[in-house]
Amino acid sequence: MNQAKIHLVERLKWGEDILALTVFFTMVFIPTFETIARFVNFRGIPASPVLVQHLTLWIGFLGAILAARQNKLLALTTTPLFSIDEQFHFGRWIAKVISFIVVLTLMWGSWELLKVEFTFSVDIAPNIPRWFTQAVMPFSFGLIAIQILINSTENNLYRASILMMAVLWIIIGLTGAFQNEYWLIWIGLGILSISVLYGAPIFVGLGGAAVLFFWGDFIPISAIPAEMYRIVVSPTLPTIPLFTLAGYILAESGASQRMVNVFSSTFGWIKGGTPVVVVLLCGFFTALTGGSGVTILALGGLLYPLLRKSGYSELFSLGLITVSGSLGLLFPPSLPAIIYSVTAGVSVKSVFIAGLIPGTLLVVFVAGWAIFIGDKERIKVQSFQWDSALKTLWIAKWEMVIPVLILFGVFGGFTTLVETAAMTVVYILTIEILVYKDLQVNSLPKIVVDCATLVGGVLIILGVAMGLTSYLVDAQIPMHLLSWVKETISSKYVFLLMLNGLLLLVGCMMDIFSAIIVFVPLISPLGLYFGVDPVHLAIIFIANLELGFLTPPVGMNLFLSAYRFDKSMPLIYKATLPFFVIRFLVVLLITYLPIISLGLIH
Repeated sequence: MNQAKIHLVERLKWGEDILALTVFFTMVFIPTFETIARFVNFRGIPASPVLVQHLTLWIGFLGAILAARQNKLLALTTTPLFSIDEQFHFGRWIAKVISFIVVLTLMWGSWELLKVEFTFSVDIAPNIPRWFTQAVMPFSFGLIAIQILINSTENNLYRASILMMAVLWIIIGLTGAFQNEYWLIWIGLGILSISVLYGAPIFVGLGGAAVLFFWGDFIPISAIPAEMYRIVVSPTLPTIPLFTLAGYILAESGASQRMVNVFSSTFGWIKGGTPVVVVLLCGFFTALTGGSGVTILALGGLLYPLLRKSGYSELFSLGLITVSGSLGLLFPPSLPAIIYSVTAGVSVKSVFIAGLIPGTLLVVFVAGWAIFIGDKERIKVQSFQWDSALKTLWIAKWEMVIPVLILFGVFGGFTTLVETAAMTVVYILTIEILVYKDLQVNSLPKIVVDCATLVGGVLIILGVAMGLTSYLVDAQIPMHLLSWVKETISSKYVFLLMLNGLLLLVGCMMDIFSAIIVFVPLISPLGLYFGVDPVHLAIIFIANLELGFLTPPVGMNLFLSAYRFDKSMPLIYKATLPFFVIRFLVVLLITYLPIISLGLIH
């Protein structure tokens, strides 16, 4: 019996992986085919942009299933929640119960939405009804709920207790008991906060809050998955899985080592040359993958020994890698910049252009501090050799042109942003498999599954955060906030100072994607009232959230660095403090000198 169950689970895993591979392949193929067809005057695929947008919905939810299966749903803690505890822990039990209940509720809301869509069927493309694409939502939430229940414990009594609490919530929800009692919502929010602190996924906290607010206002829960659907099928959102896949392929190939060789031979002759290599390499990978944590986890094992071997101290090495992990989020094709633009309704191209100088300033200041430390610690440097520099550059030439190709695609006007992302994936696959031959075709499934896991964890957060934002907008929270600010703040600079403080706090408490979705609708009207250019506000927002990753005590990059290098949190705090101060000063310059962001636009 056990063998049969194991076999069934393995078949399910195989099916999930194959489906994720198929969806990703189709997402890459359609925009690439459209680009080629347009240049050779060949007929394209009907409704191809809409198809790709809905494939993003599928890869998002399939990735969420994979993340739940691997216990990698993004949370504020590094200890996996859905694992078997040796001893009963009340806080973790609450987190598991709440996670199960919230996911079940979202499944029910998705099912209600699906029934409405089925009744009033609309085609998104020839012979493809919208309800068919949305069917992945209740299906995925259902599988995630099952995985939560199974993976949380092997004790049947423990599982029964989780099911009993879920049944209690279902009874309350169906009967409408306590629905008029607003105090119950605040108690529910308190319990949600406790569950998130003990490891419940971030999307559970945001989704649970949305559920409570909608339920308390007698609004159908199906409004939440409806908002999830709306944000995930946005025209530019397919760039998230596509550019992330491109970054993952590069990280898993020999590209990082070749780039280290290029930068080392080019900058190794100056004091602080190796740290400059780290800064540039981390900025490049972070811009491509859109996630600073990915950079630390993927490149930390390569860069930390490189710094230590060059003679740099443990504190400096840890601090530099931790800080550099969030550099690059202002450069194309930064995913946070794309999401901000979609949410705020500003031009993606304008935000990319505006981020070039501020992003460069951040890189220069961090690299400058590294050079200063290299000089202070009398680090030995190698002499510059033209032969070595040209040789390494020639070897890595196909990878060094990737940023140029992306910039050409984004700003050249020949391809859309999604087409640029798809073509980037095809280009990287071609050079890594056929040119460098250090990536095997049989290794692609694992890369795609790992990428889908990260993308699913991010997109499901975006979706439920959009549901919460929808409630806040309907409840006129932005208008109330604007009225309060008008009464209490009269100076634009005081507003910007308060904004800096708020975003630092938000950046260290939330991931950047959900922070953008939740807070941009609140902040944008305030920025307009005080005369802050919307594009400048975008740069302020992203730069502050970048810094929030490093803000003690709970900045996300601090946790990831401690986890990656197996170091204590106090040591990581001490290592990152000088870099934090430097980046904070640059963020102030970006905030109070609009010309830095807007100089290339106006």
